[in-house]
Parts: sequence; structure tokens; C-alpha cells
Amino acid sequence: MSTKVTAELVKRLRDRTGVGMAKCKKALDETGGDIEEAINFLRKTGMASAVKKEERETNEGAIAFAENESALVFVEVNAETDFVTQNERFKSFIQTVAETALENSCTDVASLANATPNGATQTIEEVRVDQVQSMGENIQLKRVLFKEKKQDASYGLYSHMGGKIVCAAEISGGKGHDALAKDIAMHIAAEAPEYLLPDEVPADVKAREEEVARAQVEGKPENIIDKIVEGKLRSFYEQICLVHQKFVKDPSQSITQVVKSAGSDLELTWFLRWQIGE
Repeated sequence: MSTKVTAELVKRLRDRTGVGMAKCKKALDETGGDIEEAINFLRKTGMASAVKKEERETNEGAIAFAENESALVFVEVNAETDFVTQNERFKSFIQTVAETALENSCTDVASLANATPNGATQTIEEVRVDQVQSMGENIQLKRVLFKEKKQDASYGLYSHMGGKIVCAAEISGGKGHDALAKDIAMHIAAEAPEYLLPDEVPADVKAREEEVARAQVEGKPENIIDKIVEGKLRSFYEQICLVHQKFVKDPSQSITQVVKSAGSDLELTWFLRWQIGE
């Protein structure tokens, strides 16, 4: 006696096997809605081979991005080996993931997994499972960031080491400065700033750095200790805050000076630096 194949039954099979919804429905249709027989069917046909692979560690991967006139999106997809991440099928998949995230304004992995690429019938999660089966490695969606563009801003994007590091910069105050924004994105890849401005540095980090600075000047005259500590903190901010870093293409200028030289109304207002394994 067959059982009616409902959406709930398909979901139960999907949860147990990790196989895409479409293949789960086919298995249930083939086995009269018997979930245990459907699992056997998936195993016999090789469709459930991805289940065991889901437990393997994914320490490699790549980051991709996509953009249109109104938004930017960044996605990280992980795999087990660098060999797979260099595969053209993997590269095509991760770009599809990024474009799908952009098309559907996905702000988290769950919504991205359930989104369907333009013109396709499978969700990203179903495509991912297919990729696991075909490439023989665990492949996982790790993170996604969706950012709306400002109307009066310029954007620069830069991918380094084949997508191992991806950076972006936003210059507010006017369009037409994308080349400068990309130069700054390249700088971000090289110098790895942690914060945009000193005001963003957490209080405990500032306190720790000041404590270290004061310990280094013990025994100095009291009237100059504060000035020395202030100078050390300034140097600290030049290392970790993007706006105060020396521009890699022209170390005689800070990033702020470079931006202001392109227009007095321009201001660096946002940046991103993603690296595989963070």
C-alpha cells in the first residue's frame, strides 16, 4: 500500500539523508512513500553518498562576490582540499552562489541555501548536495554578507590568491572613484586593517595597549610619560585602523590623505576583508 508523498514526507527524507528535495521526492515516488525504502533507493542509486561526506572537515575554500547598481554580496564556500577549490566546476558553483545571493537579497546562509538560481529548478542547497556527490568532497556554505550600496558612493572590490582573500572599500561623497576604491581594497588585502577608525577599537583593546605602553616607559619623568604613551597609541592606530594606515602605493600619505586628495568631500566609510579560515 502506497503512502501519499507530501511535502512534509519529502522534508523528513531530506533531513535524514541530506539529499536535495527533488531527488527525495523522486525516491519516495519510486518507493510508494515508504521512507526507509526511499533511503535504500537513494543509497543504491548513489544519491545518498553525500551523507557521510557531510561530516568531513572543510578547511579550504574560496570567496566570491557579485554586484549590481544597488548592492554587493560576498559568499564563502568551503571544501576539504585546495584541489577541489581550483576545479572549474567549484569556481562556477561558488559564482552561482554569489549571484543567487545577490538576486535574492540573501542575508544569511539559511536563506541562501533555500534560494533558487535564476532560471534553475534546484535550490542552492540541492545544487550543493549534487556538487558533493560529483566531486567526492564535503562542500559547505560558510557565510554570506549582503550590503546595499549608497547612491553617492564609489566601490572597489579585489580578489587575492584566487579568492582566498577578498576585500572591498566604500568611498562616500561622490561616484566615479571606483578605481581609487579598488586601490584601497588592494591595500586592505596587503595591510589587513582590523578597524576603520580609532573610535571603533574596543575599550578593552585600547586599555591593554595603553597598559603595555605605560609599562614600556616606566622610570621616565612623569611630565613626558603621557606624551610618550599618546605617541605609542597613535602608532598603534596607524597599524590597525585603515584611515590612519600608510598607503602601500605611496607610504608618504595616509589612506585618509589619499582619499581627500581625490576630493575634499570624499570619505572612506566602510571596508571589508574576508579571508578563508577566519
